[in-house]
Amino acid sequence: MNIPNLITIGRILLVPVTIWFLISGDFVAAFGVFLIAGISDGLDGWLARATGTQSELGAYLDPIADKALLVSTYATLGVIKILPAWLVIAVITRDILIVGGVVLLRLMDRPIEVKPLFISKANTVLQIAFVVCVLGLLSLGWQAGLFMALAPYAVLALTGFSGLGYMMAWLKLMNGPTNA
Repeated sequence: MNIPNLITIGRILLVPVTIWFLISGDFVAAFGVFLIAGISDGLDGWLARATGTQSELGAYLDPIADKALLVSTYATLGVIKILPAWLVIAVITRDILIVGGVVLLRLMDRPIEVKPLFISKANTVLQIAFVVCVLGLLSLGWQAGLFMALAPYAVLALTGFSGLGYMMAWLKLMNGPTNA
């Protein structure tokens, strides 16, 4: 076990804390915890590269932590009527498709490297930044106005393009030669 992996595990443990604060209506605390989790997302990867401690475990844990935090937060913000249902459905559907694609490729005995596409990294950053902004606005008691009228569409677009990027990569792998 190394420090970057411990940071990632810590991010996973922050998921239920974030959800609890959201459900309780404590947006200031939810904002703080989510911000810490979001910062740790960049920190663990940077630290692993900087110290040469990248690991196979970390390659699996990091996307699990991302998915757990983002899916849970988006779902909760949808349930408490902060985010539109269509955005929540798009974010969750994309992540289900990613996990399903990985499982399907493994079942088909196709080689797959657990490495996110660049557009997926950009999508994760945008999804995290969007939630940080939403929680920041909620914690300050400010009206979102134009931000909430436009930003969800940017998140939707990048989520869609990211999902399409993975689907294209999977189709290429699924139509390639088998490992048998």
